[in-house]
Amino acid sequence: MGGDAAPEVVIEGLAVFCAERDGVDFLLHGDETRLKPFLDSHPEVAARCEVRHTEIFVRMEDKPSQALRKARGSSMWNAVNCVKSGEAHAAVSAGNTGALMAISILSLRKMAGVHRPGMTALWPTMRGGTSVVLDVGANLEADAAQLVTFAIMGEAYARAVTGKARPTVGLLNIGTEDSKGHGHLKVAAAMLAREEIGLSYHGYVEGDDISAGTVDVVVTDGFSGNVALKTAEGTARLVGSYLKEAFTGGTINKAGAVLASAGLKRLREKMNPSNVNGGVLLGLNGVVVKSHGGTDPNGYATAVHLAANLAKSNYKDEVAAGLNRIAELSEEAKLETDE
Repeated sequence: MGGDAAPEVVIEGLAVFCAERDGVDFLLHGDETRLKPFLDSHPEVAARCEVRHTEIFVRMEDKPSQALRKARGSSMWNAVNCVKSGEAHAAVSAGNTGALMAISILSLRKMAGVHRPGMTALWPTMRGGTSVVLDVGANLEADAAQLVTFAIMGEAYARAVTGKARPTVGLLNIGTEDSKGHGHLKVAAAMLAREEIGLSYHGYVEGDDISAGTVDVVVTDGFSGNVALKTAEGTARLVGSYLKEAFTGGTINKAGAVLASAGLKRLREKMNPSNVNGGVLLGLNGVVVKSHGGTDPNGYATAVHLAANLAKSNYKDEVAAGLNRIAELSEEAKLETDE
């Protein structure tokens, strides 16, 4: 029931998903009277779903504290709790981000060794693939221990979504020199460089390295990550508006647009945010995917694909193994200090 065009975009997104993939069924949590007309228009979705009726839902403008007070029985609460009970393998929501984070933490609990879950973003790169960026808004600040945890979780997540056996990891900084950055970054960098951690650690990366695809996983705090994400989205819209203006400004320009139509189509596809929609709340005892609230049906289908893929992967076990390595190293360091 969440998102700018809910519930229509959800049902239409599932219709796109159903046309592309079999073997996945759905539990739809929401107001059955509002869902029914859209399901009637998409019998292929109705055949693969069960509606769990509730008239309670979290509004987009609700603060997390407000959402928690009325959470029980809401569509968002019920969806996340189906993951907790094992009825569902993953939950997807385009609703209130803060509320989804709060409800997910309360219901699913954090994995052992995770101080705060992180939110990811898939970022298109000039190399043709995508990189994973986290945190992009769940935690405005992050100390060294949290940054290391983000790296462990992001690396396992990248392996699940990209198929790379050894994703590379970088720490976002204002320069690549070892002398640059604040204390938390330097401590995290020293930890990630240790061979016992088991990561393919690249070192520091800068903002332009994200789109360049210098590394597969970019680790930062939620404040910097969110600013970078919103800046990239705004830049994409700016470039799109410039292109539209350039090719509609006169007869000759329009003729040029016709001649370049194939290339422009490929450019639009690469710049389409729907192709990378879906942020995962990493560090929870369950899969929860946050879809962009303003996404279109194709974007929502992308988020559902991501959730289904993660549900079939073993990334949670890999995250747990990585966090165990961190805990063991921390205990060893403590024993050495005590001695």
